[in-house]
Amino acid sequence: MFASNNQFAALLWRYLRPQWQWVLMLILIFFSGIALQLLSPQMLRRFIDTVQAGGTQNTLLRVALLFLAVVVLQRTAAIVTTYVSRQVAWAAMNGLRRDLVRHVLKLDLSFHNARTPGELLERIYGDVDRLANFFSEFLLQIVGGLLLTVGVLALLWLEEWRIAALLALFVVAYVLVHTRGQALAAPEWAKERQFSADLTGLVEERVAGARDIHTSGAVAYTMHRFLELLRRTAWQSLRADITTDIGWTISKIFYELGTVAGMAVGAYLFYQGQISLGVVYLILHYLAMLGGPLGRIADQLEDFQQARIAIARVQTLFATQSQMADGVDEGRDGTGGIAVAFHNVTFGYRADAPILHEVSFQLQPGETLGLLGRTGSGKSTIARLLFRLYDAQGGEIEVGGQGIRTWRLDALRRQIGLVTQEVQLFAASLRDNLTLFDPTIPDAAIWDSLRQLGLEGWVRRLPRGLDTSLAADGAGLSAGEAQLLALGRVFLKDPGLVILDEASSRLDPATEQLLERALDRLLAGRTVIIIAHRLATVLRTDKIVILEQGAVKEYGPTQALAADPASLFAGLLRTAAGDSQSLDHILDAAPHQDLASDTEGEPEDSAFRTLERPLGPALEEVLI
Repeated sequence: MFASNNQFAALLWRYLRPQWQWVLMLILIFFSGIALQLLSPQMLRRFIDTVQAGGTQNTLLRVALLFLAVVVLQRTAAIVTTYVSRQVAWAAMNGLRRDLVRHVLKLDLSFHNARTPGELLERIYGDVDRLANFFSEFLLQIVGGLLLTVGVLALLWLEEWRIAALLALFVVAYVLVHTRGQALAAPEWAKERQFSADLTGLVEERVAGARDIHTSGAVAYTMHRFLELLRRTAWQSLRADITTDIGWTISKIFYELGTVAGMAVGAYLFYQGQISLGVVYLILHYLAMLGGPLGRIADQLEDFQQARIAIARVQTLFATQSQMADGVDEGRDGTGGIAVAFHNVTFGYRADAPILHEVSFQLQPGETLGLLGRTGSGKSTIARLLFRLYDAQGGEIEVGGQGIRTWRLDALRRQIGLVTQEVQLFAASLRDNLTLFDPTIPDAAIWDSLRQLGLEGWVRRLPRGLDTSLAADGAGLSAGEAQLLALGRVFLKDPGLVILDEASSRLDPATEQLLERALDRLLAGRTVIIIAHRLATVLRTDKIVILEQGAVKEYGPTQALAADPASLFAGLLRTAAGDSQSLDHILDAAPHQDLASDTEGEPEDSAFRTLERPLGPALEEVLI
């Protein structure tokens, strides 16, 4: 996997064009430095010849001062070149990383499910780091090295054409051998980059799951796997280095042979009286100078091979497109509830293994829906489809009266708020965690939302209020506090649809009461889908959907189903009235009813998976 010349040119043009002033300055200073490098030996040659000819002290002093000035300018140019090139490289790399991160975040979840975060980090950071030298110095060093080499040979030709011709042959042999050696090493470096990505992915995955690894006693296995991949990566890196060094060593031998030959011819001509001592020094100095540009060319060719691999991997990532095409509609204006409808929706994370089977239901603006079913019945999948993290394989989903595929993704997701039992926190202040780093939201709006949710007192009791620092893993916050924070996020977002995905499953009774009061304020006037494992949670809803193995087992108005003794929901309520076991147990104990009209033909005895939480006392009070 190697980048083409067109990919090189496109990448350079895209990320260096915004910095054209800096690049132009870099080119001018760099080539001025090359001219000064070629000029300084001429000053020394003149000094030596002046001494041999018995020149005056003033003449020697002028030559020495001129040489000093050239050296100072040359070093200054080198320092400025290094500084400017680093600035150009960092700006280009940051621009590339920014575009890569934005592109990766826009890809659908099927892409992310197939790759570990560590592998993507290796692409975004590891591969881009390999391009730092490519952006800042590759063309300058290659072109500059070639120009300096040609300049040295040209000046040598003017002094002694035989030495210049001899050295030119060795230079050509050096470049050809080194280029061939790098071509042989390129596949080895490609393997090394992939092995490095695998290793990074393993480390990221295992560090993130450190708690489970310790509690399950898998530390020994994890270390064995880590050392196995580390050994494989190290051996592959060594293999690539050796392959590279073979070509470099052979080419270096050619260069040294050329140097020895040039010195021998120069010594012969001096003893024959055909050249002066100053010319001998000039030849020796230029011979030494050739090692610099040729060495830089060799280094750049080595970096070039790795850059080709890195660019190809980056371009492959850019070429990966989301399977979901973005819509064009901005959605609705105004606030309040938003209509939702599922029409015979079928979906599976794999095309050959459907999770949902022709699911249908409708919600008018402001209505609430309770989704019941065992874990694995498809409840959370419905939430993912509403966010359009995936596209259904069959049927149609409507949000706000229009097909979900016609919405712009960002507009659609602005209209939906989600509260789950797992809340993602960031290593930042409480304010930033509430606003998700949106600086346009004033503190007054944050406090107003917390006040309306009944959470103001909770925040004021924190050590520094909104400025309280939170850890990325939520350390220092209880599960209930994290979910209260999630409610604040959603309230500030002001969505038309709110999805509660088992949001109270991990709360103690006191925190759950606080959450219930906050929910009453949050859900007022909004369309709500409550994914629940407790029957008490869905008694407040307008409609009920009971899922079984991805199909709608029962659907209808909550009160009507509760009043119909033949309904499955009524059977669940009767069973729950005398049973404090889990909903799974209740579903097992309740008599099975026929499917609703839109799901006729499903087996009546199909089983749900395990669902863990018990019924709370609130349901018993309602039933009494």
